[in-house]
Amino acid sequence: MDFGSKVFDVDLLEHYAAKGHGVVTCMAAGNDVTVWGTSQGTDLSGGRTGEQTIHRVFVDPGGSHCIATIVGDGGAETFYIHAKWNKPRVLSKLKGLIVNAVAWNRQQITEASTREIVLGTDNGQLYEMAVDEKDKREKYIKLLFELRELPEAFTGLQMETANVSTGTRYYVMAVTPRRLYSYTGIGSLEKRAVHFAWLSGVGIYHGDLNFGASHSSQDGDENFVENKALLDYSKLYDGAEAVKPSSLAISEFHFLLLVGNKVKVVNQISERIIEELHFDLTSDSASKGILCLCSDASAGLFYAYDQNSIFQVSVNDEGRDMWKVYLDMKEYAAALVNCRDALQRDQVYLAQAEAAFSSKDFLRAASFFAKALGRHNPVIYYYVDTVLPYARVNLIRNKRIKRSVTFINYILSFEEITLKFISANEQDALRSFLLRKLDSLSKDDKCQITMISTWATELYLDKINRLLLEDDTSTDRSSEYQSLIKEFCAFLSDSKDVLDEATTLKLLESYGRVDELVFFAKLKGQYDIVVHHYIQQGEAKKALETLEKPGVSTNLQYKFAPDLVMLDAYETVESWMTRKDLNPRKLIPAMMLWCRSSSRPFTWAPFEEWDFKTSLPIHGNETHQVIRYLEHCVHSLDNEDPGIHNLLLSLYAKQEDDSALLRFLQSKFGKGRENGPDFFYDPKYALRLCLKEKRMRACVHIYSMTSMHEEAVALALQVDPELAMAEADKVEEDEDLRKKLWLMIAKHVVEQEKGTKRDNIRKAIAFLKETDGLLKIEDILPFFPDFALIDDFRDAICSSLEDYNKQIEMLKQEMNDATRGADNIRNDISALAQRYAIIERDEECGVCRRKILSTAADFGMSRGYASVGPMAPFYVFPCGHAFHAECLVAHLTRCTDREQAERILDLQKQLTLVSGEPRKDSSGTLAADTESVTSANQIDKIRSQLDEAIASECPFCGFLMIKEISMPFILTEEQEANSWLIKPMSSTIQKSISLST
Repeated sequence: MDFGSKVFDVDLLEHYAAKGHGVVTCMAAGNDVTVWGTSQGTDLSGGRTGEQTIHRVFVDPGGSHCIATIVGDGGAETFYIHAKWNKPRVLSKLKGLIVNAVAWNRQQITEASTREIVLGTDNGQLYEMAVDEKDKREKYIKLLFELRELPEAFTGLQMETANVSTGTRYYVMAVTPRRLYSYTGIGSLEKRAVHFAWLSGVGIYHGDLNFGASHSSQDGDENFVENKALLDYSKLYDGAEAVKPSSLAISEFHFLLLVGNKVKVVNQISERIIEELHFDLTSDSASKGILCLCSDASAGLFYAYDQNSIFQVSVNDEGRDMWKVYLDMKEYAAALVNCRDALQRDQVYLAQAEAAFSSKDFLRAASFFAKALGRHNPVIYYYVDTVLPYARVNLIRNKRIKRSVTFINYILSFEEITLKFISANEQDALRSFLLRKLDSLSKDDKCQITMISTWATELYLDKINRLLLEDDTSTDRSSEYQSLIKEFCAFLSDSKDVLDEATTLKLLESYGRVDELVFFAKLKGQYDIVVHHYIQQGEAKKALETLEKPGVSTNLQYKFAPDLVMLDAYETVESWMTRKDLNPRKLIPAMMLWCRSSSRPFTWAPFEEWDFKTSLPIHGNETHQVIRYLEHCVHSLDNEDPGIHNLLLSLYAKQEDDSALLRFLQSKFGKGRENGPDFFYDPKYALRLCLKEKRMRACVHIYSMTSMHEEAVALALQVDPELAMAEADKVEEDEDLRKKLWLMIAKHVVEQEKGTKRDNIRKAIAFLKETDGLLKIEDILPFFPDFALIDDFRDAICSSLEDYNKQIEMLKQEMNDATRGADNIRNDISALAQRYAIIERDEECGVCRRKILSTAADFGMSRGYASVGPMAPFYVFPCGHAFHAECLVAHLTRCTDREQAERILDLQKQLTLVSGEPRKDSSGTLAADTESVTSANQIDKIRSQLDEAIASECPFCGFLMIKEISMPFILTEEQEANSWLIKPMSSTIQKSISLST
């Protein structure tokens, strides 16, 4: 930025502006169009001349409409001219009125129409008028207001409009030599004035315009002027006599005051002169000097004129240094609004920071230091004011020393700012500065973000500990502590991705902040630390809730399972049962630890007797929680792990009641699985365990299950003979083994009975009835003593003999039935040799539909078939169907599978070869008769095989016809089109299979 360049420049626009029409008397500009009047006529864009003097000219902001008032001996006349016209038109209704001011309707004016405008006259009247370019005259003129109490000429007018709830409101400011009037009335607004200034006798009266607000004065009138102020002329001079300006123009930030032949540029905010503009006046116009200033609001230009020349004053970015002006006045908010770049804003922030630091408002200072340092890391550059003398010519011309802004390379680093807070022992402000500094860093500054975040973490911890060490237990202090804890947790949550995990955990541990350590561990996914903390606190439920969160590794379940099950078995098992991703095998060590820690004897309790609140059954079973989980794995999860089944079996075996153990052993968990076992536990381990725990019924079941029936029965006899009988009945396929087992039971019964001999024999006889005839009296007699009397067994022996007689009679009857059956079979065989069938003369073949009794010559039959005279060989089936031999062969080879068809054709070929012409020897005689006999036997054998292949069943009534149901109508080897052709059937030609070699 060029700080030495001027804001306002003066250029000579027109040297001899009057051009022979006297001198310039007035001027107006709008939208870069300038119009001036002369003392001897008008000049509107090179217009016309006359003998009258131009009193005032007015140009609208768009440069399309112009109004001029001419004063002469004949009175006053007002003219209107459009930019498209060559000559002006007289506004006849204004004849005799001297118009001093015009307020243009800037929001509604168009190129074709002025719309509503307000005119101020020399006699204190305000008129409303509208002119259309196409009408070439005024549409209407009406009087709005007249000054009656103190009649004065209106010297200036300005009009604005604004949208309000009741419609469009018009705002008019009117100036007389002594007063400033404002008018409002109900009458849309895109652009409007925001400032006003009135050149009065004592100073410049100026302020802001707020057309949207309504302020009532003491007399009830509405006022839209705010921030009113008076700039006394004495403030513009250093002790010298104040010279009142003769003309005023206002820009966005400055006043342009015409004082003599110079224009002084005064800043509206600082109320200081920043520049003086000089004009190169000709000798003939130097006497009267610069007459007046006028402005072109649309183009942003200003004009000054004397009697002969027109000067243009242009503006060069007048708002570029306004931030500095506001900054000097310590109006920081306004300075920030006017800053053009980040460097300027940093200067404002820096000034605010230094001011806040000086006033010991350290937190506010930290905020501004962070903003200033954010974009220029790691240093801040200062702008400083210096007072430098201009060149001698400037000292002579301006009579004062100006201020300039020079760039000095002072540097304020991040470290220096932090040291300022450390030196002031303001840890809170330092923490605030670091936090705000983090917000301004980019994601690429990873190293700085991590270091600053770690530093802020330690400052948080230090502040928390200092609050704890203070003795003040007031509510405010407690509230501050709780608020700081929440703030620190929020910081950890926001910075979890940039903080070094190991360093942060070590810091939290060193300061003894266990809760925050657990919180940060959760954020970083270090759930092992969290779970370990909850276990130490005895909060098993919270530990389990942590392990159940999504994303937590199941390995932590296995790691902390021993501690959790010892801490709260019920909640732990409940958690395990809700998870389907756990491997129960890896939980076995935890369950075994729980079982070993249970020193009291326990018994299994039914489900309805469990007390889940105390994790114990009503009668004191402490191991049932493990059993409950194992049963869930076996029954609900269909677990097949032998380790799980063995552990559950071992827990069942240790219970006083063996009913659960027996139910478990009898369950077939693998039933329904293909090629799977019925059980998954180790039977050998189960047997050893049950023998050790003396669960004999369970041992009997295991023996029986492993097909060790003799051992099962032997052990069952020690427990309950009824159990032994049930085990013996389980053997059904091996009759000898079953009898052997019952003999073991019988021997045990005979040997174990106590009482009189006759009672023992009676019980033994009763036992025989329970065997369902498997044992006889003679089978158990060896078990009785040798001196037992036969009379005691008389009834049993007689009953046994009667049974034997019945069996002999039954065997005789079966032998007679078998003899009769054999005779019937022999008779049937004899009858088969005499079986015959009657064929009608006109019987047809089932395939070729020709008569069965056709001659062999019609077929050209091959050799090898039995001779039936002149007729062709044929087959007749019991169902009544008849077929020629050749037709039957052809049909079967077409309809059967490929292998069967090839066999039939091969047998037919062999039969043809063997039954050929008789061979002759070298002398020409026939071969010997022995060879003929051998050939005949071979032919019969082949024919028999062929008959079996083709005539075993009727092709129309047997399996072949059933098989043809699934065959397609069109064979795959046939073409579809050819299969639908209708071919004539020849009465003499029949398709046959050649049997020649």
